[in-house]
Amino acid sequence: MTFEPKILGFLCNWCSYAGADLAGVSRIQYPPNMRVIRVMCSGRVDPVFIFKALLTGIDGVFVLGCHPGDCHYLEGNYEAEKKFIMVQKFLKMVDFDKRIRLDWVSASEGARFAKVVTEFIESIREQGPSPLSGENIDQELFNNLKAMENSVSSDRIRALVGRQRKITEVENEYGEKVPIDEFNAIFDDAIHEEFVRQRILLSLSTKVLSVKDLAAELKLDPSEILENMLILKSRGVIDYQSIDGNTPLYMRI
Repeated sequence: MTFEPKILGFLCNWCSYAGADLAGVSRIQYPPNMRVIRVMCSGRVDPVFIFKALLTGIDGVFVLGCHPGDCHYLEGNYEAEKKFIMVQKFLKMVDFDKRIRLDWVSASEGARFAKVVTEFIESIREQGPSPLSGENIDQELFNNLKAMENSVSSDRIRALVGRQRKITEVENEYGEKVPIDEFNAIFDDAIHEEFVRQRILLSLSTKVLSVKDLAAELKLDPSEILENMLILKSRGVIDYQSIDGNTPLYMRI
């Protein structure tokens, strides 16, 4: 049986959705694999939406907006790009980043709309079905994506994404610009740390575990696990459940 990908597309109302409409009325042929959700601006596509789609077994997610500089809301597509890059950084940790794409299509580019959609669908077809589709899903991948979904909802990650353009391209409140390399280093560390913490919380939500147990399950150094668990304990989201010999066991509160 030929694999037909299931693609979810988020299309901005003013440009890419109009481009899709033009492709239709012009009878330009492209694969019918994409189900479209129209949004007022590509910048309003919350990263959580992308992870929710992937967790349900969708094979690929496509975000289409106006060309940079042509946004109906001036800077919405720039914000969309920052969010998309952040989602890519998360998904690269599990080699899942090629199942998402961001591109630009104007209202007059019906042929371009058909071209980029066809290219993305073909790339997903080559990759094959999502490991999260069907009955026997990849549970480890599911848990990782669930932790990422929770991570992109954190205040820390949202603040970094929301403030990135201002503090790297304009100035912060102290009249300083943060070099983009310095910002990216901080951002990458934050992404890794938030993912590890959310993965710990996910594991502790179903069972009581020690630091060594978590380190073995998550394939990380015990010292890194302990450091993040101390932060989670200080936030009041995990606590000691009991002590097995000399080993503390932790639970999620």
